[in-house]
Amino acid sequence: MTVTTKWPEDLEQFIHAADWTYAKTYAKTWPHEYLVKERVDERMFLAMVRHIREHGYKAAFYRQEYTYFQKDGLVYWTMVPEEGDPKWYPVEDETIINRCPVENTYEYRLKNDTLP
Repeated sequence: MTVTTKWPEDLEQFIHAADWTYAKTYAKTWPHEYLVKERVDERMFLAMVRHIREHGYKAAFYRQEYTYFQKDGLVYWTMVPEEGDPKWYPVEDETIINRCPVENTYEYRLKNDTLP
């Protein structure tokens, strides 16, 4: 997937300054990092969710579909804590932003036969 859009300057600064948490629970299967809305600037978090939704692309994670945004070798996506259809949640309900290298995405690993 080629990205034709950039992060706005304020989001770029937010992303680089944020303290991303490594998801230890998924280290062996789906390594990634995440931000939790309640631990960061909520205004910037929600702006990032909106940007991902508006400029991202739809792709599968097994049977679920998410909106992903790819930039500089990293793929970003959002999540809510409950199970369900993520495309129906309002922006304000999003609580987590994830990111991982392109090589760790479902789409890449499916294509390269490296799924866990």
